[in-house]
Amino acid sequence: MKPDRSLLIPGLAVLACVCVGALVYRATLDAQLSRQRQAAAQRLDFAAQSLESLLHRNEALPALLALDSGLGRALDHSNLASPGAANAFLGQAAGLADVEAAYLMDAGGHTVASSNWRLPSSFVGQNYRFRPYFEAAMQGQTGRFYGVGATTGKPGYFIAAPLPATAPARGVVAVKVSLDAFEASLAAGGDTVLLADRDGVVFVSTEAQWRYRTLAPLGPQVLARLQDAQQYGSHALRPIDHGLGAWPDGSAPVRLRRGGLERDFSVAARSVGPLGWQMLLLADQYPVRQEALVAGLAGGLCAALLLGMLFYQRLDQQGQAERRASAARLQAAHDMLASQIAQRTADLTAANTALQERVSDLQQAEQILRGTRDAAVQAGKLAVLGQMAAGMSHELNQPLAALQTLSDNAIALDRQGRREDVAENLQLIGQLAARMGRIVRQLKSFVRKEAPVLQPCRVRDALDHALLLLAQRCTAVQARIDVQPFDTGLCVRADPTRLEQVLVNLLRNGLDAVQDRPVREVRFAPAAEDGWVRLRVSDTGGGIAPEARGRLFEPFFTTKAGEGLGLGLAVSRIIVEGMGGTLTVEDVPEGGGAGFTVTLPLARPDA
Repeated sequence: MKPDRSLLIPGLAVLACVCVGALVYRATLDAQLSRQRQAAAQRLDFAAQSLESLLHRNEALPALLALDSGLGRALDHSNLASPGAANAFLGQAAGLADVEAAYLMDAGGHTVASSNWRLPSSFVGQNYRFRPYFEAAMQGQTGRFYGVGATTGKPGYFIAAPLPATAPARGVVAVKVSLDAFEASLAAGGDTVLLADRDGVVFVSTEAQWRYRTLAPLGPQVLARLQDAQQYGSHALRPIDHGLGAWPDGSAPVRLRRGGLERDFSVAARSVGPLGWQMLLLADQYPVRQEALVAGLAGGLCAALLLGMLFYQRLDQQGQAERRASAARLQAAHDMLASQIAQRTADLTAANTALQERVSDLQQAEQILRGTRDAAVQAGKLAVLGQMAAGMSHELNQPLAALQTLSDNAIALDRQGRREDVAENLQLIGQLAARMGRIVRQLKSFVRKEAPVLQPCRVRDALDHALLLLAQRCTAVQARIDVQPFDTGLCVRADPTRLEQVLVNLLRNGLDAVQDRPVREVRFAPAAEDGWVRLRVSDTGGGIAPEARGRLFEPFFTTKAGEGLGLGLAVSRIIVEGMGGTLTVEDVPEGGGAGFTVTLPLARPDA
């Protein structure tokens, strides 16, 4: 049976791409791992040199301190002043040498003086005879030791020297050097570095999870020795997963569990320090393998691209013949489409002309409607003004009569030489004239015919103007307008004059409704909520009959026989809706009557 050529060629192409990608991946990985190992070895050498410099810097410090005669006198317990002086001396020395502590022990390992004698964790009075560095110093040697502090619980590197330097030793001078700064600098460098003692116990690590773990399981004798010296306190010293073992200086790969996942690491190792420590630098191979994988994928894609170009070239040759054949068919379809487009264009042009004519008619109708609405608003103003004419006449006649009386009095008082009384009369005349001027100005503003301008409008101002115009009406019907407390800075977006006209219409309707009632009260209650302001006008009148409710906002409909034109509510609704609001009516359950609510957009005073 012959293989299907339609599947054989693509299969061979895929196989070739995979082979190219694998070769590129292998070559890139080998090169990148080699460079990683070289870079790791260089960084490890630098870290090792930094540590050896730190250790050697303080190597001779205990022997130098032992030369001070004051420390020798401090070992003599009969001289009670000597320990205090020794404490001060050791404190100054520790500060100048930048070591964690410096202290003096007698031949029995008892601490006589210490630089940290003032601290709660002072070494004074503690016995460190069990420490290996003490035994080495008592034998005339330089004692060196790293471990967790038996008193402070803080790890450090201990260096000790006998006192005096010549045998026999009467005591030991020791210093404790902290490696915290060195460990912090390793962590800041971004590398994973471990420092293990000769037994394989990791005591410095940039990975906290590996600190006080072992490179390999420890034998019982080693564990007993470490516990006797209390070298690592109460730490369990469990092996690191997939233990590293002990390497000679050089590089080797290893697989470790880190963060719950197994990773491959390139490891550089070397001995460091006088105690035979081993420093390990672990370079994670994951990024290198990712780069190699990307390179392999890129190689495979390049091979696929090359094969695709060859395949495309062949397809293009086959497609040229098909394109030439379809060009003729396309030209014929194009000619037919051009004819259809021309016909559709003519139809659209005719429809567009008809639409423009209709839009023009609508615009003319809108202008007529706007003019009619403005005329209705002005007619409503004049109707209200006509209803208030008698009251305004009375409001002006009283000041005029008072002016006549006061002027006659002023003439008489002037003839009598009573200048002070004349001045008082003239002041009263001026106040009355100002009052009449306010009334006239308010009437003039109220009836002025202007195009509406929406702007931030204070509700308090519009209400005050409306109350001024309705003051005589309130007196005539012996009613009271109760204004509920509200923020005087409350503003709505409206035309000031038209908002005032709406309030006059609603408040006057309320006054008309209560004129024959035992309780004659009209309430005005503003409230702001969710970006809107609701102005509610309610009264204690007889309410609205159900049959009249549906026609309240119809022009020329009125429930007051022989009074008014029936334009107030209709005009008010036109005004409110023109300002983007609503005007609604409802019954008032508390005490009966009717209520009207004007809802307008809330505005900021500075908007």
